Amino acid sequence: MGRTYNDAVAALNTLQTNATSIAKAGESDLPRILPMMVEWCRRSGFQVCASQQPRPPACPYAEPAGTKGKGSTSAFVSSILAQYLPSPSQPNPLFHKIGLYTSPHLRFVRERIRINNEPLSEELFAKYFFEVWDQLEASARALGEPTGRTAKPPYFRFLTLMAFHTYIREKVDTAIIECGIGGEYDCTNIIVKPLATGITSLGIDHVQLLGRTIEEIAWHKAGIIKSGVPAYTVPQLPTAQAVLEARAEEKHSQLSVVHKNPLLDNVKLGLSAPFQYSNASLAVMLASASLQTLPNPPSIDPLVKLPPEFIRGLEQVRWPGRCEIRREKRVAWHIDSGHTLESIELAAAWFASHLAPPASQPLSPPPPPPPPNSESTSSIKPPRILLFNQQTRDAPSLARALHTTLSTSLQNPHPFTHVVFCTNLTSASTGYAPDLVSINTDRTKVEALEVQNGLKEAWGLLDRDAEIVVRRSIEEAVGWVRGIADANADADALGGEEVKCLVTGSVHLVGGFLEVLEGGEGA
Repeated sequence: MGRTYNDAVAALNTLQTNATSIAKAGESDLPRILPMMVEWCRRSGFQVCASQQPRPPACPYAEPAGTKGKGSTSAFVSSILAQYLPSPSQPNPLFHKIGLYTSPHLRFVRERIRINNEPLSEELFAKYFFEVWDQLEASARALGEPTGRTAKPPYFRFLTLMAFHTYIREKVDTAIIECGIGGEYDCTNIIVKPLATGITSLGIDHVQLLGRTIEEIAWHKAGIIKSGVPAYTVPQLPTAQAVLEARAEEKHSQLSVVHKNPLLDNVKLGLSAPFQYSNASLAVMLASASLQTLPNPPSIDPLVKLPPEFIRGLEQVRWPGRCEIRREKRVAWHIDSGHTLESIELAAAWFASHLAPPASQPLSPPPPPPPPNSESTSSIKPPRILLFNQQTRDAPSLARALHTTLSTSLQNPHPFTHVVFCTNLTSASTGYAPDLVSINTDRTKVEALEVQNGLKEAWGLLDRDAEIVVRRSIEEAVGWVRGIADANADADALGGEEVKCLVTGSVHLVGGFLEVLEGGEGA
């Protein structure tokens, strides 16, 4: 085996769990994760579970697990703390290296392990990957066990081990560790005494593992709360809040509810959607609590006055694929990796906020259903396009939520003139980009375009006026959108206004989409 970055990615991909195994997983499997993770730590040559070992300052959690709130909150915290790194404005810095561990990645797996808000270089990723890989094989060999796949943990747990190993080797001063799925049994939860913990908005997702009620999910999420460690949460549904408070009391921790900080009213967040102010408010409290653990902490009261470092951090934060707009000739791509009912509705509202309502219509939304004399797709100029996929969840339900939110916001039952559903395959000719290979979906269904054809049928029932197509790859879907933009420009004597396209439904879709845009596929 070679030792390059590509070799590391190829080896890592062998640790993925296939769709069949994922389908068989259930709640009964969860309690085994942490004891196994402790053993993997021991075999890796360090004990992350010991309190004197890496102590992440904040472990922002959100439900649904994935990206709804927790990734953005983690990015906000990291950006705030980064303002205390060496710089002309910080001659006496509080930190020299800050770690940030998040999941999933968009284009490159090395995005998951960051130092000072920059992904590991290919060289460092390969170096630390093979250090962990070799140590695990050596431990297995010493015990007389096979050194193949069974000598390593699955994909996400391996990366978590690697993140801790990297931060130890790089001597980071502090790190933000984002949870994966759940909390109580998540492999990141081996940290005994973090500096602070935070829980973002809760919702229903990963029901096979976490339960089907908001109360069950809240129980899992509250697992990150630790005795004697400050804990924060954004406002939750009353039943979920009651569970969080009960678990905090059991753990002898003070749980504080973080409402939107009014001091943020005049701060232009780097993540521009209105709902990000809730995440930013939580991040402010987590960053402040983290700083207060330093030997000589700065004097901060984030509810009275925000330090300039906090404001800069909130304004300068960048988190690709979340409420992001990218422009090219004739197309404005509106990109959001929402993939749950709640996050899809937020993405739809964000997209609607960038569409000016017709002057003849009132600004307040009418009660559904929209009035029968609403404009048809043929009267919408320039075209509005949806590029969508969700391969593993209830895709039609997400599509219906998207349609409902936009129809109400725009007072029009035809929110898009054109709709394209595609798989997460990067390119029909070259397949998946190496970092985007995934075996956790049913290959037969992907090849048959089963989900995409189901989405086409579901959207057709919602809007018979829209032109709806299915494409096998993201590259082909992007090309189709660009073709519509070109046709729109050719039909307009003035060259046409830019076409607006919403790209949403899946982190994997957005990652592949950015690979097409930035990597040259179909460009």
